[in-house]
Amino acid sequence: MDPAAPRYLTAALYQFVDLPDFAELRAPLQALCESHGVRGMLLLAHEGINGTIAGPAEGVQAVLAWLRKDPRFAALQHKEAATDAMPFYRMRVRLKKEIVTLGVPGLNPARNAGTYVKPEDWNALIDDPGVVVIDTRNDYEVGIGTFDRAINPHTRSFSEFPAWVAEQSQPGGVLAGNPKVAMFCTGGIRCEKSTAFLKSQGFEEVYHLEGGVLKYLETVPEESSRWHGDCFVFDERVSVGHGLVRGHHQLCRSCRMPLGEAELQSPHYVPGVSCPYCHGTRTPEQERALAERERQVQLAAKRGQAHIGAKPQQATLPPAHTDEDTAA
Repeated sequence: MDPAAPRYLTAALYQFVDLPDFAELRAPLQALCESHGVRGMLLLAHEGINGTIAGPAEGVQAVLAWLRKDPRFAALQHKEAATDAMPFYRMRVRLKKEIVTLGVPGLNPARNAGTYVKPEDWNALIDDPGVVVIDTRNDYEVGIGTFDRAINPHTRSFSEFPAWVAEQSQPGGVLAGNPKVAMFCTGGIRCEKSTAFLKSQGFEEVYHLEGGVLKYLETVPEESSRWHGDCFVFDERVSVGHGLVRGHHQLCRSCRMPLGEAELQSPHYVPGVSCPYCHGTRTPEQERALAERERQVQLAAKRGQAHIGAKPQQATLPPAHTDEDTAA
């Protein structure tokens, strides 16, 4: 093996599919991942699978091959990236009510999603002034990059999206009159479920970007792109740009918000302890604990070791940073 080659492969995946026996898949999938040195998070529900895993390339491929042996997962798609560092500390396979939480009973994206639009056809769709373009991601994600003409619903979590649709469907709203709608998200899962929701509300022409922003940035040349800024991703890269090149953001290790150059220059930014978004939200005791964790991380890095720090207080995390967003 080339010593300069990346040591790990990260794979993000999801598929909406009817899984009445989803609970029975948990134990063998957990055991398989552990036996191959694969870590990360996989969510199973009646509506399908969602998650991100990482490990040796052969281990990740073994897990994907095992899933695809099930005829229901034969068409499972994934997005992968090479990395030098293991981005996860453990492997968890969890059972959920939904693989991405919208909170609307009865939706079935596997049977009633909107129309896929390939990345190479996306520009023509969103350039149409008669199309309402909606970014289904959360506010902090939209803040670092989005498409031309995209409407930001200013949601803090995906479960707020139905209320926004109800509000904007009223007279004077951007969705009044049942317009043609195009939606997108990071990897495709949120916009796919959003299209199923809009169709359940009577919208007839609903489209979503196949493969999400990540597939668009990978496929469409920068000189032809309608995308501006970076795209937030739920792994150690924090953000990516065109060609999926690592972006310009770092992660606040206290509240997990993406930080650009302006935030990193803020007097409220203290590595591992605080940033402009979470400054003043911690008790002195919590700040001391975070500072000590950062000190241990830096000492471990000098020794060439990984350090598993204490988890931040869950109450201070942005609502969107949930298990359901691991491949969103």
